[in-house]
Amino acid sequence: MRKTVYFIPGDGIGPEVWAASRPVLDAAAAKSYGNGRSFDWRELLAGEKALAECGELLPEATLEALRGAELAIKGPLSTPVGKGFRSLNVTLRQTLDLYACIRPVRHLKGTPSPVRRPDAVDMVIFRENTEDVYAGIEYEAGGAEAKKLLAFLRDELGARVDMDAAVGIKPMSEKGSKRLIRRAARHALRHKLPALTLMHKGNIMKFTEGGFRRWGYEVMEEEEFAPFVFKEDTAPAPAAGKLAINDVIADALFQSVLLQPERFSVIAAPNLNGDYISDALAAQVGGLGLAPGVNMSDRLAFFEATHGTAPGLAGRDAANPTSLLLSGVLMLEHLGWLEAAGLIRRALDAVMAAGTVTPDLAAQMPGAASTGCRAFGELLLRQVDRLG
Repeated sequence: MRKTVYFIPGDGIGPEVWAASRPVLDAAAAKSYGNGRSFDWRELLAGEKALAECGELLPEATLEALRGAELAIKGPLSTPVGKGFRSLNVTLRQTLDLYACIRPVRHLKGTPSPVRRPDAVDMVIFRENTEDVYAGIEYEAGGAEAKKLLAFLRDELGARVDMDAAVGIKPMSEKGSKRLIRRAARHALRHKLPALTLMHKGNIMKFTEGGFRRWGYEVMEEEEFAPFVFKEDTAPAPAAGKLAINDVIADALFQSVLLQPERFSVIAAPNLNGDYISDALAAQVGGLGLAPGVNMSDRLAFFEATHGTAPGLAGRDAANPTSLLLSGVLMLEHLGWLEAAGLIRRALDAVMAAGTVTPDLAAQMPGAASTGCRAFGELLLRQVDRLG
C-alpha cells in the first residue's frame, strides 16, 4: 500500500525541519511494514518558493491538487504582520474548508516545562478554523469602507462607535460551530475520554460565543450523542462510560488548565480562543517546537508544524523538527499505521532521555548537549533502526 501525501516544505526553517522529518517517517513505515506500506511524496508550491518560481504565493495548481487530496503535510508559511498579503494558512483553511484545527497536547518525558506538573497535561483542542475574526472581514481606520460600515452601525443599528476606528466583523454560525463540536464529541467518545469542555466568552459576546456554547449543548441532545453524554452539573458523579459535557468561560479556562489540568481532556473552542489556548497549553509542555497539529475538512487531513518560520534561524541548522515530525506521527495514527507511529514516539522518547537535543531545548535542560537539526534527525533515525 502506497499512500499519496502532498507536501509543502514551507518558508524559513521549513525546508530544514522537513528534511529532518521525512526520512524518519519513511524509516518507521519501512521498519514496521517492510514493503507493505509506504508513502508517495508529491511536492506542491506555496509561499516564498512559489513566489520565486511562478510569481504567486499560492498557485491555483496547488489548490487544485489539494482539492482532490486526502493527505497533505506542510512546514510553516510566512505571514507579514499588519501589512502585505493575507495569511496563507488562513487562506488554505478557508479555501479548502479545513474547518477543524486539531491540536493534541501532552508532555514528552524529559523535555523542559515552566509548570510543576507538565505530565498532567493531556488534552486535545478542537478549534473552529473558518469563522470568527479569522474570517478576514476588517477595514482600516479612516478608510472609506470602515467609515461606511461604521456609519451604518451608528445610523441604522444605533451602535455607539468611534467613526475613526478600524473595524472588523466576527461571524459565527450554528452550522460552523456544530460541525466542529460534533467532531470533538466523536473523538472523545471514540477514545473513551471523560469530558468535553466548550470554551467561550459568552458572558460578554452573547450571540457569537454565547451561540457557540448554546449550539454545543444542542449537539449533545442529538440522537447520535444523547445516550452517551451527560451535563456535568446535573450529575453528582461521572457516569460510568459516559462523556461529561461542560463549558468554561475563556479567561477562567486559562487559569484552570494551569491549576487543574487533569480536569480537561477535550476542549472545543471558537477560532480565536482555540488559537490562544492551544499555544498556551503547548507552552506548558515545552513550547510550539514540540506541538503537532492537523487541519481537517470532511475529506482532507492537512498536517502541519504549529510554529512559525523563525527566519532568524533559517539556514543555521538550529531548528527543532519535533513539531513537524509529531504532525507526521498524527498522520500515521490517522491512517491506522499505529506500529509506525508508536515506533517514532519511542525513538523520540529515547533521544530526549539521552539528552542530546536541538539548541532551543538544550538551553532549558541542565546537562543536555546541543546538536543541529540535521543531526537530531539522524539520532532519531538510528533509534528507529534500533527499536524497530
